[in-house]
Amino acid sequence: MKAPTGRRRAVTKALTALLPLAPYADMEKIRADAGSVHMKTLPPTIAVWLATVAHIRHAYTDYEKLLAEGYDRDSARFFVIEQTNVVLTRWRATRLLDADDEDD
Repeated sequence: MKAPTGRRRAVTKALTALLPLAPYADMEKIRADAGSVHMKTLPPTIAVWLATVAHIRHAYTDYEKLLAEGYDRDSARFFVIEQTNVVLTRWRATRLLDADDEDD
Protein backbone atom coordinates (compact mmCIF):
# COMPACT_ATOMS: atom_id res chain seq x y z
CA MET A 1 0.00 0.00 0.00
CA LYS A 2 1.65 3.19 -1.15
CA ALA A 3 -0.39 5.89 0.49
CA PRO A 4 0.40 8.67 2.92
CA THR A 5 0.56 7.60 6.55
CA GLY A 6 -2.71 9.36 7.42
CA ARG A 7 -4.48 7.56 4.62
CA ARG A 8 -3.01 4.20 5.72
CA ARG A 9 -4.20 4.79 9.27
CA ALA A 10 -7.68 5.73 8.07
CA VAL A 11 -7.90 2.62 5.87
CA THR A 12 -6.74 0.41 8.75
CA LYS A 13 -9.27 1.98 11.11
CA ALA A 14 -12.09 1.55 8.57
CA LEU A 15 -11.06 -2.05 7.91
CA THR A 16 -11.00 -2.93 11.61
CA ALA A 17 -14.39 -1.30 12.14
CA LEU A 18 -16.00 -3.01 9.13
CA LEU A 19 -14.51 -6.51 9.51
CA PRO A 20 -13.62 -7.23 13.13
CA LEU A 21 -13.20 -11.01 12.61
CA ALA A 22 -11.73 -11.21 9.11
CA PRO A 23 -8.64 -13.42 8.76
CA TYR A 24 -5.34 -11.55 8.72
CA ALA A 25 -4.40 -12.65 5.20
CA ASP A 26 -7.71 -11.39 3.83
CA MET A 27 -7.41 -8.12 5.73
CA GLU A 28 -3.93 -7.52 4.28
CA LYS A 29 -5.18 -8.10 0.72
CA ILE A 30 -8.16 -5.81 1.30
CA ARG A 31 -5.92 -3.16 2.91
CA ALA A 32 -3.59 -3.23 -0.11
CA ASP A 33 -6.48 -3.00 -2.57
CA ALA A 34 -8.13 -0.16 -0.65
CA GLY A 35 -4.85 1.76 -0.74
CA SER A 36 -4.28 1.34 -4.46
CA VAL A 37 -3.97 4.28 -6.81
CA HIS A 38 -7.45 3.94 -8.33
CA MET A 39 -9.04 4.15 -4.85
CA LYS A 40 -7.07 7.17 -3.57
CA THR A 41 -9.79 9.71 -4.33
CA LEU A 42 -12.42 7.77 -2.37
CA PRO A 43 -13.00 8.17 1.35
CA PRO A 44 -11.26 5.35 3.25
CA THR A 45 -14.53 3.75 4.37
CA ILE A 46 -15.80 3.49 0.79
CA ALA A 47 -12.44 2.24 -0.51
CA VAL A 48 -12.39 -0.47 2.17
CA TRP A 49 -15.98 -1.51 1.41
CA LEU A 50 -15.38 -1.77 -2.33
CA ALA A 51 -12.10 -3.64 -1.84
CA THR A 52 -13.79 -6.01 0.62
CA VAL A 53 -16.67 -6.85 -1.68
CA ALA A 54 -14.35 -7.36 -4.65
CA HIS A 55 -12.00 -9.57 -2.64
CA ILE A 56 -14.78 -11.76 -1.29
CA ARG A 57 -16.43 -11.96 -4.70
CA HIS A 58 -13.25 -13.22 -6.36
CA ALA A 59 -11.88 -15.39 -3.53
CA TYR A 60 -14.96 -16.90 -1.87
CA THR A 61 -17.78 -17.08 -4.40
CA ASP A 62 -18.64 -18.58 -7.78
CA TYR A 63 -18.22 -15.17 -9.45
CA GLU A 64 -15.28 -16.18 -11.67
CA LYS A 65 -17.04 -19.41 -12.65
CA LEU A 66 -20.19 -17.49 -13.62
CA LEU A 67 -18.15 -15.09 -15.76
CA ALA A 68 -16.44 -18.04 -17.44
CA GLU A 69 -19.87 -19.52 -18.19
CA GLY A 70 -20.81 -16.35 -20.07
CA TYR A 71 -22.74 -14.33 -17.50
CA ASP A 72 -22.20 -10.60 -17.68
CA ARG A 73 -20.66 -8.85 -14.64
CA ASP A 74 -23.93 -7.51 -13.26
CA SER A 75 -25.69 -10.87 -13.48
CA ALA A 76 -22.74 -12.71 -11.92
CA ARG A 77 -22.60 -10.15 -9.11
CA PHE A 78 -26.31 -10.58 -8.47
CA PHE A 79 -26.01 -14.36 -8.21
CA VAL A 80 -23.19 -14.20 -5.64
CA ILE A 81 -24.78 -11.70 -3.25
CA GLU A 82 -25.86 -14.43 -0.83
CA GLN A 83 -22.43 -16.11 -0.87
CA THR A 84 -20.79 -12.73 -0.27
CA ASN A 85 -23.10 -11.98 2.65
CA VAL A 86 -22.30 -15.36 4.22
CA VAL A 87 -18.61 -14.42 4.32
CA LEU A 88 -19.38 -10.90 5.55
CA THR A 89 -21.52 -12.36 8.33
CA ARG A 90 -18.81 -14.86 9.30
CA TRP A 91 -16.37 -11.95 9.56
CA ARG A 92 -18.96 -10.00 11.64
CA ALA A 93 -19.10 -7.20 9.09
CA THR A 94 -21.05 -4.12 10.06
CA ARG A 95 -22.63 -4.01 6.60
CA LEU A 96 -24.03 -6.52 4.12
CA LEU A 97 -24.75 -6.37 0.40
CA ASP A 98 -28.24 -5.49 -0.69
CA ALA A 99 -29.55 -6.63 -4.07
CA ASP A 100 -30.99 -3.14 -4.59
CA ASP A 101 -27.61 -1.38 -4.18
CA GLU A 102 -26.32 -0.43 -7.60
CA ASP A 103 -22.82 0.57 -6.45
CA ASP A 104 -21.72 -2.83 -5.16
